[in-house]
Amino acid sequence: MLKEKVVVITGASSGIGSDMAIHLSSHGAIVILMARSMNRLKIVSQKLQNQHELYKVDISSREQVVEVVSSVLSKYGKIDIFINNAGYAIFKDFMNLSIEEIEEMMRTNYLGTVYCCKAVIPSMLERQSGHIINVASMAGKVGSAKTSAYAASKHAVLGFTNSLRQELFGTNIIVSTLNCGPINTPMLETADVSGDYKKNLPSWFILKPKTVTKAILDIIVSKRIEKNIPFIANVGSKLLQILPKSMEKVAVKIINKK
Repeated sequence: MLKEKVVVITGASSGIGSDMAIHLSSHGAIVILMARSMNRLKIVSQKLQNQHELYKVDISSREQVVEVVSSVLSKYGKIDIFINNAGYAIFKDFMNLSIEEIEEMMRTNYLGTVYCCKAVIPSMLERQSGHIINVASMAGKVGSAKTSAYAASKHAVLGFTNSLRQELFGTNIIVSTLNCGPINTPMLETADVSGDYKKNLPSWFILKPKTVTKAILDIIVSKRIEKNIPFIANVGSKLLQILPKSMEKVAVKIINKK
């Protein structure tokens, strides 16, 4: 299924990005790893046996994104799957967030995804083939305390992805979204400096990187347009839409523990 497929993964130097790279490579994919830290990419590279490439890139820079995507296309002639995984969070009350922190989160999480899609879609349209997977978040469906900026950036990714899917209908380009709850990665610890969120959540609610990678593989194989994990968070988000006033009282007790 993935043998000789060219798969680009942004944010591939750690967390779920590196885990995806290792597993997709083991399935025969030619994995193109992108991240801001080349040193960390080289560590991940040591765990890959199949052909792969490393690119240092900051996806919040449109110029850098255009340059590296062009480089990959020049060398391989195609990009079969593009996984927009790069992103980060800062958990702070809105009034304690600086405007610079808010802007940078939006620039990386949302505009970075836009830049990558803008750069890769023309080649996919030319080939009438391709799969774009945007890693959003359950925070894009359900906001909570201390995630105003992060949730806004992921809401933007969801809205963008859903609209893009409709625009590309009939082109044989698949546009999918993966929405995850909290994941046990360095990003969670960076976002939640106090450690309260992770400490107060039940361990079974926090996803393991391998669970997320399995979800990505499912999206690729089944060509699903959206997958939400964990299951209970997906159910909760749906109930919140149906019964917003009642469910918000429950949600506050569960997810506002940062």
